[in-house]
Amino acid sequence: MPTESGSCSTARQAKQKRKSHSLSIRRTNSSEQERTGLPREMLEGQDSKLPPSVRNTLLELFGQIEREFENLYIENLELRRENDTLNERLAAEGQAIDGAELSKGQLKTKASHSTSQLSQKLKTTYKASTSKIVSSFKTTTSRAVCQLVKEYIGHRDGIWDVSVARTQPVVLGTASADHTALLWSIETGRCLVKYAGHVGSVNSIKFHPSEQLALTASGDQTTHIWRYAVQLPTPQPVTDTSQQICGDDEIECSDKDEPDVDGDVSSDCPTIRVPLTSLKSHQGVVIAADWLVGGKQAVTASWDRTANLYDVETSELVHCLTGHDQELTHCCTHPTQRLVVTSSRDTTFRLWDFRDPSIHSVNVFQGHTDTVTSAVFTVGDNVVSGSDDRTVKVWDLKNMRSPIATIRTDSAINRINVCVGQKIIALPHDNRQVRLFDMSGVRLARLPRSSRQGHRRMVCCSAWSEDHPVCNLFTCGFDRQAIGWNINIPALLQEK
Repeated sequence: MPTESGSCSTARQAKQKRKSHSLSIRRTNSSEQERTGLPREMLEGQDSKLPPSVRNTLLELFGQIEREFENLYIENLELRRENDTLNERLAAEGQAIDGAELSKGQLKTKASHSTSQLSQKLKTTYKASTSKIVSSFKTTTSRAVCQLVKEYIGHRDGIWDVSVARTQPVVLGTASADHTALLWSIETGRCLVKYAGHVGSVNSIKFHPSEQLALTASGDQTTHIWRYAVQLPTPQPVTDTSQQICGDDEIECSDKDEPDVDGDVSSDCPTIRVPLTSLKSHQGVVIAADWLVGGKQAVTASWDRTANLYDVETSELVHCLTGHDQELTHCCTHPTQRLVVTSSRDTTFRLWDFRDPSIHSVNVFQGHTDTVTSAVFTVGDNVVSGSDDRTVKVWDLKNMRSPIATIRTDSAINRINVCVGQKIIALPHDNRQVRLFDMSGVRLARLPRSSRQGHRRMVCCSAWSEDHPVCNLFTCGFDRQAIGWNINIPALLQEK
């Protein structure tokens, strides 16, 4: 009979020693102890390499775990007894109702069948209602064509405002935090003029209604009026790489996809450094400016909580519009009447009436719960206001007690713009989306945004151009670019 080698004997002893150590810290109840024949005192008295304090702690923890399992086991037994009692009661009630004996299995089958029918009915109703909603959105957006046409890249910082000239030649203007304003050829995307007269962020740009003049508001507490003269280049035929996409299934993209705009493409275009007129009456950042109808006066809005009305020819301050409790965020003028609307961080917007030279009335409107980022006039007697409270409200000037339509969104609203002829509202959002609604609050479309097109950061402003064969919408944002879109208006309105 072969003898056991020294190495095998040593290994067996080590294995038995480890087994005895594992048993020394094992906690069992009384029944387990009786079954194994290892009482608690024996377990605690076995040799262990662990310090006594550590071993006692482990024993106490295992005891707590054991008690928890015991409690769960007891609760489980009680629940089983209650379940059996309920089943017997249901069987008795089912027997009384049906007038015949029903076994537990038959009753359970009947209850399961009725529950299944109810669940199926709920699922069918819910599916039908949600499918109707989803299909309505898909039908609306599938026929709409929102096509990216051109990207205008050249600024070295975020773009706050975008505007379209009202006179020929029609150019695009952008105002940027890089202290410049640029004029672009809409067709070619080429920078035509660079204005570098401000020493602060250029927050707003608006074109004169009848002359080649631009009005820019800046963080340097001034508003400049400057003249430009441009000659549009001959448009070159380009291949259309964009897709006719306008739905909610776009691929999301991150800020890493931003276009590389470190090169200053505006350095080759003519630069204007001196304004014709500088309006200097504010004590804070001038956040917005606009021309009054006729172009002989201009209104500015500032963080000093005031709006100023100036005479353009003399640069004199005509009226200082006070009343807002916090910084102003925007100002807008009526296209055909001497009306001004200003919005503020105090959650209100105000309507200033200058139609009667002897009376300058003001009306305060409180319809939002957060900063009113912009309020603009539309055709007729309507005002549209947008807010950081994620709502847009349409108001009737004849009855401003309550809005005639409310649009609720999932993100804060920035400077809105209305296509006056078609009565379509463009909503730029903090979440990089741009959505289109009609005046009654019905959503028409969302501009496509994917890894290939659309804004990569917050969209600040939008502007419509209705002088082209196809209605154009221009958007700008913190990704330092402006984008031109072709909007198929008939397709948008067809599903109304």
